[in-house]
Amino acid sequence: MINHLWGLLSHPDREWRSIDEEGETVSHLYSHHVLWLAAIPVISAFIGTTQVGWTLGGESVLVSMGTAVGIGIAFYMLILAAVAVVGSTIFRMAKDIPDRPSLHRCIVFAGYIATPMFLSGLFALYPVIWLCALAGIAGVCYTAYLLYVGIPNFLGISEERGFILSSSTLAVGVLVLEVLLAAVVLLWSMGSENSIAWMLFG
Repeated sequence: MINHLWGLLSHPDREWRSIDEEGETVSHLYSHHVLWLAAIPVISAFIGTTQVGWTLGGESVLVSMGTAVGIGIAFYMLILAAVAVVGSTIFRMAKDIPDRPSLHRCIVFAGYIATPMFLSGLFALYPVIWLCALAGIAGVCYTAYLLYVGIPNFLGISEERGFILSSSTLAVGVLVLEVLLAAVVLLWSMGSENSIAWMLFG
C-alpha cells in the first residue's frame, strides 16, 4: 500500500521510472494510493474543525459533527473524481505528442503528482489559517517539482518538450486538483452550519 510515497518525496526522478515500468492500472492506483492519501486532508480537517476549531485571528470556531461528516464525505468524493478529471485533462492536452500516452497512464500520473497536496492536508489537524496556507503553498511547490521532473520520464517525451508541456498545458490540469483541495480548506473555514449551508445551497 502506498508503495511509492517515500520515493516520490526523496528521489522522484528514480521513482517515476519505477512507476512507469510497473504499468500500473487505474484501479490499482486508486486502491493502493489515492483512496488512502485523499482521506488525509478530509480526516484532518474533520478532526481539526470539530475538536480544535478554525482560528481566524480571534476565537476558535467549531463545526458541528453532523455538518463536518456531510462536508467531509462530499469533498472526499470530489477529490477522488478530481484525479480522474486531471488525468483526462492531461490526456487531451497531450494530443500533439507523437507517442501520445494513454488515458489510464495520464490518470496514474495525475494521482501521483497530487501526493504532496494530499500530505499537506495533515496541517488541517491544527486549523490555523496561516499555517494551513503555508502547508498548502509547500504542497503546491513540491507538486510542481514532481510535475517538471516526472513529465519527461513518465510520459516518454524530451525534457524540452516536457518543460513546455508542463508549463503551458499540464499545469492547467494540476490546478483543477489544487483548486478542489483548496476548496476543502475554505469550506471548513466557514466555521458554522449557516455559512456552510449558504455556500452549498445559496
